[in-house]
Amino acid sequence: MRLQQFLARAGIASRRKAEELIRAGRVTVNGQVAGLGSSVGEGDVVHFDGERVRLPQRKVVIALHKPAGVTTTKQDRHAERTVYQLVPDVPGLHPVGRLDRESEGLLLLTNDGDLTERLTHPRYGVRKVYRAWCRGGEVSLAACRRLVSGVELEDGPAKALEAKPMNGGARLVMTEGRKREVRRMLKAVGYPVERLVRTQIGMLELGGLKPGEWRYLGPEEIAALTAEPPKPKPQRPKPQPSEPAREARRPRPHPAREKPRSTPEAPAKPRKQAAQAKPRAAASENPADRNRTQKPREARVKSQREHLPSRKGKRSNH
Repeated sequence: MRLQQFLARAGIASRRKAEELIRAGRVTVNGQVAGLGSSVGEGDVVHFDGERVRLPQRKVVIALHKPAGVTTTKQDRHAERTVYQLVPDVPGLHPVGRLDRESEGLLLLTNDGDLTERLTHPRYGVRKVYRAWCRGGEVSLAACRRLVSGVELEDGPAKALEAKPMNGGARLVMTEGRKREVRRMLKAVGYPVERLVRTQIGMLELGGLKPGEWRYLGPEEIAALTAEPPKPKPQRPKPQPSEPAREARRPRPHPAREKPRSTPEAPAKPRKQAAQAKPRAAASENPADRNRTQKPREARVKSQREHLPSRKGKRSNH
């Protein structure tokens, strides 16, 4: 296998960092200073800074709740306290990424260099969630939009995957981990950080670990570290119907409401003249004749009373 891969599996450093160590002449193979691209076989002896390097018998991953005031790196001579004083002594154990001295929260340590590469390289986009408390209080929506769109730092532009205002500060999701990056980004938008806690790496959360406590991760938790978060299903655009299909779907007017087509007008047929009504018999102009044909009103009423049945009769004894 490649020498940088051997060093990564041995827990010395990630592959990128191992390449830097090889270029610096700090690695030897069989007593000879190794160069970039060297390979290591089964019988080869590898030394790093004079100490022999062996592949670990068992890969471990430790989750630690790093307290504030504890240094992550092992080579810091001025550090009063390091994370290695809080966890068991495992050959090749190294931190996966870093948290600065004053930052707190979830920190992973492992002797698996391949896993370190998978969790720290930006091309894999592993999510890290941070909860920040700022001097200016709750971060404004405008500042959160700037964090997502990107801010300019001394070592280049940086941006958050997500940024949300929270009580007293903000919640940020990052996919890279440059030195003190979150602190510098929030300071650039006018919110210096007073306290910073990392609460999640990938799908693994800090959970109930108290500051200074640690635990081994199980196989399922290690697999969840590299699992991609579920993505929302993209909505497929509906296929546009073809022109004949559109014509078929177009509603047709009701036959009764359909306007007649414009055709040349036929000559109007002459109407049949209605038959003349027979003239009524002219009323007699003589008043005497009118009286004979029409009885006066008083005579008609009297005649009707005569035909009515009589109301006189025997009274009932009821």
